[in-house]
Amino acid sequence: MRFFPIKSMSHRKIFRRKDCMLIGAVLLLTILTALAAAFFQKDAGQTVRILTDGKLYGEYSLTDDRVIVIEGQHGYNKIVIENGTAYVEDADCPDKYCMKYKPISRGNETIVCLPHRLVVEITGKADTRQPDIVS
Repeated sequence: MRFFPIKSMSHRKIFRRKDCMLIGAVLLLTILTALAAAFFQKDAGQTVRILTDGKLYGEYSLTDDRVIVIEGQHGYNKIVIENGTAYVEDADCPDKYCMKYKPISRGNETIVCLPHRLVVEITGKADTRQPDIVS
């Protein structure tokens, strides 16, 4: 004895035509957005700007290879600038998440180390304006 009749799914369509059109439109919009983001991507940066505790630590040219060691009250970071990129090579923070960032080289790319309150960012040119950070 059945309490609920079992209906065959063979006569029902899972996706209707309007559903397929909606899915196609969303996929098309996603592809167009990704292409536009790649096309309008920022130009290569020229300056590495390092901020600690929201204050400017220093600005360095991406064309000059160097190693910058920051030892502050929050901890230790070793930032490497080479081949037009910047990255964190070593840090003593607990999660070491800042070391997992890929090297940055384009305008407005950043590397952040929250435990050490460190921000490494690429700017298009060296400028003297204050960072837009709210403490």
